[in-house]
Amino acid sequence: MADAGKKLFVGPRFRRIRQQLGVSQTQMAEALGISPSYVNLIERNQRPVTAQILLRLAETYDLDLRDLATADEDRFFAELNEIFSDPLFRQIDLPKQELRDLAELCPGVTHSLQRLYAAYTEARRSETMVAAQFADRDEGTGARYEGNPIERVRDLIEANRNYFPELETAAEKLCDEIDLSSQDLFAALSTRLREKHSTTVRVMPVDVMRETLRRWDRHRRQLLISELVDAPGRAFQLAIQIGLSENGAIIDSIVARGGPLDDTPRKLYRITLANYFAAAVMMPYQAFHSAAETLGYDLQVLGQRFGVGFEQICHRLTTLQRPNARGVPFFMLRVDNAGNVSKRFSSGTFPFSKFGGTCPLWNVHSTFDTPDRMLQQVVELPDGSRYYSIAQMVRRPAAPYPQPQPRFAIGLGCEIRHASKLVYASGLDLEKIQGTPIGVNCRLCERENCSQRAEPPLTRTLILDENTRRVSSFSFSNAREL
Repeated sequence: MADAGKKLFVGPRFRRIRQQLGVSQTQMAEALGISPSYVNLIERNQRPVTAQILLRLAETYDLDLRDLATADEDRFFAELNEIFSDPLFRQIDLPKQELRDLAELCPGVTHSLQRLYAAYTEARRSETMVAAQFADRDEGTGARYEGNPIERVRDLIEANRNYFPELETAAEKLCDEIDLSSQDLFAALSTRLREKHSTTVRVMPVDVMRETLRRWDRHRRQLLISELVDAPGRAFQLAIQIGLSENGAIIDSIVARGGPLDDTPRKLYRITLANYFAAAVMMPYQAFHSAAETLGYDLQVLGQRFGVGFEQICHRLTTLQRPNARGVPFFMLRVDNAGNVSKRFSSGTFPFSKFGGTCPLWNVHSTFDTPDRMLQQVVELPDGSRYYSIAQMVRRPAAPYPQPQPRFAIGLGCEIRHASKLVYASGLDLEKIQGTPIGVNCRLCERENCSQRAEPPLTRTLILDENTRRVSSFSFSNAREL
């Protein structure tokens, strides 16, 4: 712990803590025994926050200040490091410490730079589309380039730490109102739709639904679910419909907080939030958090208890950010067998790459070779940070012949210091286990002699020697490229 008399200027961190708690400056000042004006000055970095105030903050709101004080800065630093590794900035000698200072003191600038770089990379991939959009703007149509809508929504989810308290409350309220004592969740949600929304739920044969798994027929007041959807998926789809029907105003208010959005990212954000609500219905926060802690985060038992699949459990575990009832800060990703990342969520500090794939040495990719096994691994990044990882392959709903059944690998992990809470790490000496050295991805990883390297790092000069063949396909200098 820092010296009790030490003064710290941590305004942006302090402000984010308050905003995540959902309290005003006046409310926090009253709880901490200081004036509202002093809170305002702290957040603007015009007054220090002492160790006593931080301790009082932790005690009052039951916070783990180590997580809240570093997780965002680490994520922002990783994003800046990835951006400034691009050859575009080759002539700029920017020390890592300056990037870390920027991430800590100016998170808004970091986020703006990330959006600008995302727009730049998208423009490089699709110059024709961008040119057309700018032409429309010049003609007075008001069109605004938004970049990749999927990345835009991911940024909004990360800005909220993948936790939406309003939806959690609404989901728990729904669970209290529906009768689960005499029927399962699917039946209870069907009853809710019928009685409150005059909507009939019908499970339809695949030859009728064809390529659709769920469809809401507004005119006939019918919710149609394909027979290909398994039992957990059917309940999930019903919960989505209830979320859109009963909590549309809550969803719209969250979307509005994200600032101006084009139509595509706005719709995608609404769908994402409806999915979040559905998961919260199937796994109500308080009951799920309590079970996860009691069971040592046993994924199989949690799945059986709540009637959900492996992917749903892993995704839900990344959302346990309620003050006074926080879970292990997990990160999660979903990849296909070609290495494409289709999902990534983090409530911790893992530095996901926004502009590339993942490291092939991470055993999440090996699950396709061992489809019935859960793989475990301790991984170590080039900066020395260590993580505990669990991975397993999952299959999506069955597909009619001759379509192949989709397969994905799910990776779930946490910082090594949290791994002792997991039943899977029971009996392991986590500090002595040698971690597998991995990188964020090849373009950012500077590890030498990697036999699986797909490309040289952007920050190093490629060395070509026709007389030598090394273990790695690429050799590069140790000096950073300027």
